[in-house]
Order: sequence, then C-alpha cells, then structure tokens
Amino acid sequence: MTTAFMTPAPVHAAARHTGRARLWWLLAAGWVAHVVLRLWLYRYHAGPVANPDETGYLLAARWLAGGPGADLTGSTFYQGGYPLLLVPVFWLTSDPVLAYRLVAGVGSMAAASAYPLAYLLLRRMGLGRRAALITAFVAALSPALVVFSGLALTDAILPVLVLAWLLALHDLVAYGSARAGAVAGALAAFAMAAHLRGTVILAVCVLVVVVVWVRRRAVVPGRGRAVGPADAVGPARAVGPAVAALVSAAVVAVAGKALNGALSAALYPGGPRDLSGLLVSRLTSLEGQAWALSGAVGQLWYLVAGTWGLAGVGLAGAAATLVRRSAPYAHRVLAGTLLLTTLGIAYASSAALPDEHRVGNYVYGRYLACVAVAWTLAGLIVLIKGGRLAVVRHALAAAGLMAVTGGVAAWYAGDRLERYAFIAFDFPEVIFLTGENDALNLVEASVPALILLACLTGAAFLTARRARLLLVVGVLALIDIAFTAGQAPARPSGGVDWLPAPPPGRVAVDRRVRWNIWVPLSYRVSWTRIEFYNGRPPAGACTAVVPYGTAPPAGWAATGRGGAQMGWTTWSNDGCR
Repeated sequence: MTTAFMTPAPVHAAARHTGRARLWWLLAAGWVAHVVLRLWLYRYHAGPVANPDETGYLLAARWLAGGPGADLTGSTFYQGGYPLLLVPVFWLTSDPVLAYRLVAGVGSMAAASAYPLAYLLLRRMGLGRRAALITAFVAALSPALVVFSGLALTDAILPVLVLAWLLALHDLVAYGSARAGAVAGALAAFAMAAHLRGTVILAVCVLVVVVVWVRRRAVVPGRGRAVGPADAVGPARAVGPAVAALVSAAVVAVAGKALNGALSAALYPGGPRDLSGLLVSRLTSLEGQAWALSGAVGQLWYLVAGTWGLAGVGLAGAAATLVRRSAPYAHRVLAGTLLLTTLGIAYASSAALPDEHRVGNYVYGRYLACVAVAWTLAGLIVLIKGGRLAVVRHALAAAGLMAVTGGVAAWYAGDRLERYAFIAFDFPEVIFLTGENDALNLVEASVPALILLACLTGAAFLTARRARLLLVVGVLALIDIAFTAGQAPARPSGGVDWLPAPPPGRVAVDRRVRWNIWVPLSYRVSWTRIEFYNGRPPAGACTAVVPYGTAPPAGWAATGRGGAQMGWTTWSNDGCR
C-alpha cells in the first residue's frame, strides 16, 4: 500500500499571506526610515529659505485654508495643485513656524513614498522581490528626493508623482486596466495643476494613450507582451482604459484650471508675471531656438552628472528598449514616455526661462529633478540585469552624453558661466562633486561624475550577474550617503533677525521696500493681509515697513528696528498703542 503525502492548500495560502504581510511591513519600515532621515535633515528649518518660491506656495495654501492672502501682482504665478495638499496644515495651525515645520513633514512623507513606488515599478520591470526592495530603498536616497523634501516646493512631490504616473501608465498598457488609466490621467492632470512642467506630462500622457488606442495593440495579461493586430482583443478591452484615462484627465484638468483661476484672482489681482511674449519670441526666432536648445542640453548634462551617470545609462537603455521590438510592449511605451517627458520638459522650461543673468540659465538641474529618480532606476536596471558588454556599452554612452551635453552648454554660455551669478541653491549635486560652492566649472564637475560612473560600472562588470546586486547598490548607497551627509545642517547660531516682526494689527508696506523683505514678511504676518501704499501709510494701519532712513509723518513714531544693511525700518502708529 502506497501513502501519498500532500501539502494541504491552506498551508500554501497561509505562506503566501505571511509573505505578503512581511513585504508590506518591510515597505512600511523603509518608508518610516526615509521619513525620519528627512525630518532629521531639516530639523532646524523654521521658515522659507528659497524665496519667493516657497513663500508663494505657502501663501497660496494659507489662503486656500481660509486664512489671509497677499498681493503678489507681477510675480511668478505659483499654481495651486501643491498648496492644495498643504491646506490641512493651515487648518491645524496659523503659527508660521509650526506650519512650516509641518509642511516639511508633509514633503518628507511624500519623498519617502518613492520607496514603495520604486519597488512596484522595479517589479514591473522584471526585478525579483529581494532585488527590488534593496534597489528601491537605495534609489530613494537620490539627491532629487533629499534636497527638496524639506522645502515648501512643488519639487518635493513631483518625483513621486512621476513615479506613480509611470506605474499607472504601465498597468494601463500592460494589463488593459481602466482603473490604472483613470489614475494615470488624473495624476498627469494634477501635475499640470501643480506646475508648468505638468503641462508636458499631461500632453505626453494624452499622446501616449491616444497612440496606444489608435494602434489597438493588445497585450498578454500578466506579461505586457504586445501581439499583432490580428490577435487584438475586443473593442471594450482596447477602448475602456483609454477613455478612462482621457476622461479623468479632462475632469481633473478642468478642476485644476478653476482652482488656479480662483488663486490668481485672489493673490494676483493685477495679474501674475506674463512670460507668454518671451516664449513666443523664443519659439519663433533662431536666437530664441538657440537659447532654448542650449538650455535644454545644459539640463540634460546636469541630469546625467547629478545622478552620478546613472541617468545617462538609463537614457541609453531606454533608447535601446524603444527600438528593440522583442522588448515587452509596455516597457517600450514606458521608455518612450519617459524620453518624451524628459526632452519636453527640458526644452519647454528653457524656452520660457527669462535671462536672469545667472549661471542657472545655462546649466540647471531643478526642472528635470522630477524625472531624475525614474532615470536612476532605469540605469540601475541596466547595471543589475545587463550582460557585461551591455553594461560597458551603456556606460560609454552615458559618458559620451555627459561630454557632448557639457561641451555644448559650455560653448553656448561661454564666459557667462564665470561672469553671471552662481546661486548655490541651484547646484547641490555639483557642489558635492567639486567641493566648490561659488562657481561652476563643467570639466571639474564632469570628471568626478565620470569617476563615480566608472565605480558603478566596475561594480557591475567585475561581478557575476547573480552577485552584482549588492555591490552595485552598495556603491550607490555610499555615494548617496556621502551626499546626504553633506546636506546635514549645522545648528543655527542665532543672530539678528533680518525681517520685520510687527505686533498684531494691520501692517502696511511702502512700495519702495525690496521684494526680498515684503515677500517673506507676507508669510510671517499670519493674522492679516499686508497692505501696500505710496506716500502716507493708510489710516488704521498699526505698523508701517519703510526703506531705512525715511522719516515718519505726524502720528507715527520710528521704532529704531531694522538698519541700513537690512534696508528697512518700521514705524508704529500712535493710535494703536
């Protein structure tokens, strides 16, 4: 008699459930670790440091929450998508310092969310569970997710939004998911409501959805492999996800337009800064095209150098995937989508950028920071999964791209890279590479970036494919940890407050006061909207902020605060004492 031993089905189900639970606990623990790291990095931040951008978003969030607004007429328009997420902060508190710390917490949580999203995206790209967990955790230490996470900027959420959008777009194409289509469309439209870069994201999303719909390519569920038109599935499978994407995009875009319209009317009563004429001239003249294209090339150099060459490896890998018909169709669509988005943002942002006589006009990293993490993941996939010769080819392509883009940017900018203003905030990765915080030398920045790329490439080339994961990711972790350590703040030394600190009551500002005083003051004064005036302060105002050296009129007394170096002083109204 033979006895057959069989494992009961419930045991397998329990094991799968335990594995899934363990996975989610690991993702949650990693997310918490990333949040804690960012909260520690920004523990001393108590107010905006990147003005007027941060203040513009904070004022928009405060107004949306029902608090006082401001008059930002003539300033850059800061769109309402990101401030909308900050509204609960201003429901909780009106204290500007506490509100800013909470905003830094929101940004930290958003940036940390790149870890689980990167894991899911890497799994879609064919990495195993263990490899995806480790790789995603280290990729979430990328500079683009560290530098902006503690600041009140749209850049704190855009990289995560792009990862989520790519993930949804993949599932739309690979599995014909209407839910994924709706998410992809909504995320793209929300990006447009949050920043002008989102306009490119939405345009690319609509283009990709329409092209996939028109081609009526079907996919094999679970694998994302494209099959021929003869094997196409029924109309419902082909049309449903595309319609869901387009409808959700339209609905969110209309809502975003209404939101931004209301925000513009409230905070920019005289209209925001209008760059449409500049954009038209750039697009319709040879000189303007030269500016736009060279600026885009400079942004591509920064993208590659600021990711230690990994974005260049990823760009080469995406180009190869796009033309390789044997690649899964969803992977090809994603490669094309990311390439189009990157080139579109680089060109459009450069074309619309006014000449501000700063180095960042010619080489800049912030606009493409939203795609830097996605390209870092693409580069890591090539190094981890590719054969030795493929790794070398892609690394050489990245090095060549860095050299060509850097050369073109240096040729067009010429000595303006030395004469124009170097703003350290614009170049955190470059400062890490060169150790200099007051100038940009493209050669001196490219050489250490190439050395780091060589280290990452060597880690992949010198080890067998099965064993290279830990070495490649370990090298990247060391680089990112060194960069992050350089971002660690020193304890504030105190000193003189460079902003006015008016007491409660109406506050009026003389229109001759510089913008770098009244813009952050508009956020500090949390109880009322600042009033502007010419000549005599308005009746009923309790504090007037004026240029230093201005004598007060009758009924007003000089407080003695401020100074010549600060450029301001204040008066107090005798009637408010």
